[in-house]
Amino acid sequence: MQAVILVGGEGTRLRPLTSTVPKPVVPLVDRPFISFMIDWLARHGVDDVIMSCGFLATSVRNVLGDGSASGVRLRFVEEPEPRGTAGALKFAEPMLDERFLMLNGDVLSDIDLSRQIEQHLETEAAATLALVPVPDPTAYGLVRLNEDRSVRDFVEKPSPDAIDTNLISAGAYVLQRDVLELVPPDVNVSIEREVWPRLIGAGLFGFPSDGYWLDIGSPERYLQGTFDIIEGNVRTPVRERLGEDWLAVDPSAEVRGRAVPPAVIERGVMVAAGAHVGSLVVLGPDVSIGTGTTVERSVILNGSTVAERCTLRDCIVAAGCSIGAGSSISGGAVLGEGVTVGAENVIGRGARIFPGVTLPDGAIKF
Repeated sequence: MQAVILVGGEGTRLRPLTSTVPKPVVPLVDRPFISFMIDWLARHGVDDVIMSCGFLATSVRNVLGDGSASGVRLRFVEEPEPRGTAGALKFAEPMLDERFLMLNGDVLSDIDLSRQIEQHLETEAAATLALVPVPDPTAYGLVRLNEDRSVRDFVEKPSPDAIDTNLISAGAYVLQRDVLELVPPDVNVSIEREVWPRLIGAGLFGFPSDGYWLDIGSPERYLQGTFDIIEGNVRTPVRERLGEDWLAVDPSAEVRGRAVPPAVIERGVMVAAGAHVGSLVVLGPDVSIGTGTTVERSVILNGSTVAERCTLRDCIVAAGCSIGAGSSISGGAVLGEGVTVGAENVIGRGARIFPGVTLPDGAIKF
């Protein structure tokens, strides 16, 4: 089975994490984000993955290689300019099989793709959209189905009194190649807005699923995805690493303080005596945590250093950062790559510090 993953966006909502790293390869727990999707696809028999890239495509290719580590053939196609979801697919048309999966590259999920493909074959559909329920349908475009699961219509961000379904598109589709006959070449076309409506009554079906689904498009959702992975709320290979005690500590890490599960502590990490790490924490390779520092519900990426007496809660620290003694980072704050925070700073309320910025001692009390 073949799959096309659309990863052409710049990841603007995830900045500053994506200011220096393409979103598909931003680290998520212990691997590039898109690797979770590739593993998910491989579990459902996909052996040929085409990455439709745009922004920093070479960097994506350099990190992911040929896919052999995940047991798939990984190929890349680069749009000359943004062409929308259908336009990107049209550009990849020469590489496509008669039937394939198309996926939004922002998604973390364990939806049963095998069953979705089976339904697609049973109904002889032109396209089958994976659908998931959401608790607040007013914020999404909804998909109404007939009794046979054919799509009746789409409702864009309905008012509360107009809601009669809670199903939204999960960004995972099974398609027949001839659907691309509806897409003109070399133009920007949205498959959601311009192709699906034309297929209503002509082979467009929905596949409702109760599987895990999360669109990781913001720092808040990045953290939520991290927590869900290490709590085992979504099926991923990380669960095996965590073991029965829900604590993955690399043998080369030196943990002199306390580590509270669930947590992932990678190679070369140093946690000083008197420090407290966890729960819901990921420490990337070669991270250093100082004496008396507390880190909870946070991600600290490769090579960052946190001095003594700091408090980090509900925050993301990108690679190569330095945080001075007595500083507090919390409330959804995000530090971009290589940020230096001097001693006794207080950064919170969702603040985003962009790569390379240096804050002197006591510069911010936010």
